[in-house]
Amino acid sequence: MQENITIIGIAGGTGSGKTTVVNKVVEILPPHHVAVVPLDSYYNDTTELTEEERRSINFDHPDAFDWKLLAKQVNDLSNGIAIEQPTYSYLACNRLKETIRVEPKPVIIIEGIMTLLNKKLRDVMDLKVFVDCDSDERLIRNIERDILERGRDVTMVVDRYRKVLKPMHEQFIEPTKRFADIIIPQGGENEKGIGILCGYIHGLVSEIEG
Repeated sequence: MQENITIIGIAGGTGSGKTTVVNKVVEILPPHHVAVVPLDSYYNDTTELTEEERRSINFDHPDAFDWKLLAKQVNDLSNGIAIEQPTYSYLACNRLKETIRVEPKPVIIIEGIMTLLNKKLRDVMDLKVFVDCDSDERLIRNIERDILERGRDVTMVVDRYRKVLKPMHEQFIEPTKRFADIIIPQGGENEKGIGILCGYIHGLVSEIEG
């Protein structure tokens, strides 16, 4: 890995405000300084499955992700090699043919619900962040997002939350909080917490650049 690369992991439950935190971090760094690697882009390719089989997949379980590809591409970026990042459709429940070319940057942010679960990824991170949020607030955000963006109704979202999201969060996501260097309560609404995080990252990057 190149010495002037900073790798940051940002994890937290679905609807916790991770995207808000990532956007704030990107804003405070110099333009074109950050490569964002969303865990959601690395769901397994399920082309060989039927539509019914795809829709029965538990996408909130670690087995739903292509960890090997994610680790390889993070390693490539950290060694100055551009990647072809996969794209994923929540409507089709499958990876798309199109990819996004991501160039190596001084800061690499890995963002997603289980970003801190994989030890191989954790070991290359310079900073590990967990975005925390009240479960009721996360449920409300999930309802709003899934209705607007993923074609679901309230009953479907609440049912999925009870049967899948809540138990998976408690089993796989919440325990990774102990690996975090920084925990931001109240998710994306915690302006002071995000400000402190951004200030620290800005100082970290400035120190590396000399």
